[in-house]
Amino acid sequence: MNLLMILVYLLAMVLIGWYGKRKAKSTEDYRVAGRRLGYVFFTGTMSAVVLGGAATIGGVGLGYTYGISGMWMVAAIAVGVMVLSLAFAGRLQRLGVYTVSQMLELRYGGRAIKASSIVMLGYTVMLAVTSTSAYASIFKVLFDLDRPWGILLGSVVVIGYSIFGGMWSITLTDLLQFLIMTVGMFFLLLPFSLHSAGGWSGLHERLGTEFFDLGSMGADSIITMFVVYTLGLLVGQDIWQRVFTSRTPRVARWGGFAAGIYTLLYGIAGAVIGMAAAVVLPHLETSDEAFAALAQDFLPAGLGGIVLAAGVAAMMSTASGALIASATVARVDVVPLIAQLFRKNDAATLPRDSGDSESISGDRWYVLGIGIIATILAMLVPSVVTALTIAYDILVGGLLVAILGGLFFKRGTGAGAASSMLVGAASVLVSMIFFGVDANQPIYIGLATSLVVYLVVSLATPRTDAEVFAEWRRRLDGSRT
Repeated sequence: MNLLMILVYLLAMVLIGWYGKRKAKSTEDYRVAGRRLGYVFFTGTMSAVVLGGAATIGGVGLGYTYGISGMWMVAAIAVGVMVLSLAFAGRLQRLGVYTVSQMLELRYGGRAIKASSIVMLGYTVMLAVTSTSAYASIFKVLFDLDRPWGILLGSVVVIGYSIFGGMWSITLTDLLQFLIMTVGMFFLLLPFSLHSAGGWSGLHERLGTEFFDLGSMGADSIITMFVVYTLGLLVGQDIWQRVFTSRTPRVARWGGFAAGIYTLLYGIAGAVIGMAAAVVLPHLETSDEAFAALAQDFLPAGLGGIVLAAGVAAMMSTASGALIASATVARVDVVPLIAQLFRKNDAATLPRDSGDSESISGDRWYVLGIGIIATILAMLVPSVVTALTIAYDILVGGLLVAILGGLFFKRGTGAGAASSMLVGAASVLVSMIFFGVDANQPIYIGLATSLVVYLVVSLATPRTDAEVFAEWRRRLDGSRT
């Protein structure tokens, strides 16, 4: 029965993706769902994209190991969503761009800023790779498939529904995935696992006091989670592209804030489920097995399939979000940049709006191509955690200051932004040589050097061209003429 539920879910994803094809009639529809999502669709798709396999299976695993303190990783994601929504989303939505690099070029002018797109492409592709690798574990349990075949099965489904209607298909599938995740986590796995463990009182009786200590994970680890995940959410293309789908700045602001609240509750639920698993399944080989083991062994047949589908849904929503983000950055930013370098031709200072004149079929080829690349990488690389850590640290250490400076510091210049990105990213990489890839120091060193260079160079160089800054202000005020 559990197997049947998963098969029905996978088929539903493809059919919904096909239906989304009818709504994608322009490149704006394909990339950002026509910029017309209301509160329900926007909150659902934002929640689905930030709550991936790491937040679902990993969040339960952290609860299994650290108790209630295991909530902090997902809580850091939730704070990032809320800060992005309340402080930045309204501004970003009014800009009318597709990518982070377009925002930087619009704010600062100059082609050098477009180098940020290469960093962003590397990050989004690695995010797609890790998400693609993740759902192979569940398919191995359900279908007894070897890892490469499990990856291939998931990839065919995700690429299939993404390629049909782009962001419209992804939004529609995200809404179903959001509903499945809600039912699976809050209404099935949480109550059934708690009941099996003897309720909250049973947890207190059978677990040590450290499982109820919010700080048991360690202050350093908790702070670093907020630095990496909260700040990373502020500048990730996959998240920004969801912001661009909102109908109005108000929808972006309050729909996103609602998604942040939902994410926080999701993190708490995951930690409690992990605590229950520590009671009823105390001898698991790895903590990441807790989610699937609970679904299979402690829920009735069929209901366990819904919970497993919730895990797959979390992974696929993140994978599809990373896939459309990678395809958009590649087509809108990276390929034109490389073409300009080969032509040695300085294009116009201000970013061009990629409009309806570009064929949707071209975007579909990009989605297909990057999907194939991500699938192959996921099969070839047994563990991509290290590569993703490098990409995430470079993303935050290299781009965060330039992006936030562009939004809030009028005196920031293109030279300051480009220098801060270069020095910040280089500082992260050099620091990793001395402290290690998994160390906390590289991200802090990268942020500090990026900030100092941004301020010094910006104040020492001429202000941003008046025409460029005037266009930036017009966009922020909601005018795209």
